[in-house]
Parts: sequence; structure tokens; C-alpha cells
Amino acid sequence: MEQTVDLSIQFAGLTLKNPVFTASGTCGYADELSDFMDIGSLGGFITKSISVLPRKGNPTPRVVETDSGMLNAIGLANLGLERFLVEKIPVIQQLRTAVFVNVAGQTIEDYVRVTERLSGIDCIGGFELNISCPNVKQGGITFGTDPGLIEQITRAVKAVCGRKPLIVKLTPAVTDITATAKAAVAGGADALSLINTFTAMVINIETRKPVLSNRTGGLSGPAIKPIAVYLVNRVYQEVGKPNKIPILGLGGIRTPSDAIEFMIAGATAVAVGTATFNDPACTSKIIDGLCRYCSKHGIRTVSELTGSLRQA
Repeated sequence: MEQTVDLSIQFAGLTLKNPVFTASGTCGYADELSDFMDIGSLGGFITKSISVLPRKGNPTPRVVETDSGMLNAIGLANLGLERFLVEKIPVIQQLRTAVFVNVAGQTIEDYVRVTERLSGIDCIGGFELNISCPNVKQGGITFGTDPGLIEQITRAVKAVCGRKPLIVKLTPAVTDITATAKAAVAGGADALSLINTFTAMVINIETRKPVLSNRTGGLSGPAIKPIAVYLVNRVYQEVGKPNKIPILGLGGIRTPSDAIEFMIAGATAVAVGTATFNDPACTSKIIDGLCRYCSKHGIRTVSELTGSLRQA
């Protein structure tokens, strides 16, 4: 007889039905994915980035497959705040899961403006601050590598969030990710998400030119998973656990065992991104697999997995 497992978690003040999210940028604004899976089964959904004005993003080609992953140089293409309010909020209102809006900008004022405008909308559960995109020339990763700027922008955005939680998304492109994590917490972050993609390049050997028009792109997928697990564990030990700040772990998650690995390392929840391109329903399989694993190992609540790493 299988043991009943409680998959619900506490995340940044919210009670979520399970610890599995979609990652921003990979699943649009929810309606794009709804034909392929039950979005209501997710613990959380993170939208594609929203900026004040619409963005066309970078020129094509801007996606290329690699061994064990892919590079993207989308450049935060999105429909902008006003169209998001008109076209996507009605969609989000129908969802039966917590929806976090990923916020992007070129200046601190941009981030504040988007967040403030959306903070009073009931169907939005919280925000994810995108300060780590490697594919834009202004804003993006510029904010995410400077602890002083991270604290400043986090504090400014947190001030207009109302009662909604703020997740700060961290880049791995720093010497010490715990320094940037500490800066986000000092600025008032309610949670941290890590990791974003690694800047990388693919070259066409016949033309001797970069495949991507942007020259470089963000590497995601299974290739980065071991690094992501390590960085999640490091931030959990040095920042998350001491400050009681939950971590949303991401980077190459495809299977239940991947998600379990991140949680053991210290993640309270996990986000699935690149894998949904190949199998949009993989999140449902991960949720089912989490339940089976916990039942097999006598774990009554999935949150017991978080930070349960044992010494070698």
C-alpha cells in the first residue's frame, strides 16, 4: 500500500500545491502551453518577461541546438505591459495555479513601473525579477553582476510589490554567486531563483561565423545541470538556510530524479524550462515521480527533501 504524500509547499509566504514550476521564457504566457498539459496541475507558472514597451528581441537566427542543450538569444522579446494587461491577464485569471510575472527592463524605473502597475491585480501571485538575461545590451545581466545594483533594484521593486512576493533571478556569470544572493536578500527579496543561462557560442565551420545573429546566446538544458545543482547547494548553505529564504532551482531539469536532486541540494521548488520544448507534459511526469519517490522512501511531505543532502 502506497503512503499518502503531501506535495504542498510553503514558498515565500504562499501555499502551493506542489514544488514544480515552469521557467520564464519557455512557456509563454500560459495559453501557448494549455493545449499540451493541465497548467492547473503545476505548483506555479512563471510568465515570459514583461517590459514597459514591446520588444522585438534580437534578429534571427536566435535559437540553436547543442549537445545536451540549446542556446537562445531571444533578447526578451515580449508584447509589452499594455498588451499584456489587455490580452494575457484574462487568460491568467482562468488558471488554477500561482502565476508569477517575470519583469524585465533597461532601467530601475522600468522594473518599478511594470511591477507597480501589476501589483494590484489579484490573479498575479508574485514577481520574478529578471536581472540576469545575457542576451540584452542594456539592463539584463548588467544589473545581475553588481551586488550594489542588485540590492538597489531589489529594494526599489520590493517597495511597489504590495503584499506579493518577489523572487530575484540570479546569473551564474559571477565570481561568487553568494555575494549577489546576499545582495538580493539585503534588498528585500522573498525568494531566489537560480540559475539563469550561461553565455555561450556556436560557430558554423563552413562560414566561420557565429550561428546566432547575436553572436552569443544563453546555454540551457542538461549540460548545465551539475553546475546548477552545485550553485543551488552553495547558495542554500550560505544564504538561503541562514536567512530562511526559499530557492527556486532550475537548470536542465527533465526528470523526477533531476527535480529531487535540486531539492536535496536545497531548493524548495524547481522550475522546468528547456525540457518543455521537447515534451510539454514533462512537468506532470515530474510531479508524479516526486510523489512515487517520496512514497517509496517513507517521506510524508515533499518539503522534507529540501536541504537533506548528507555528507559524503
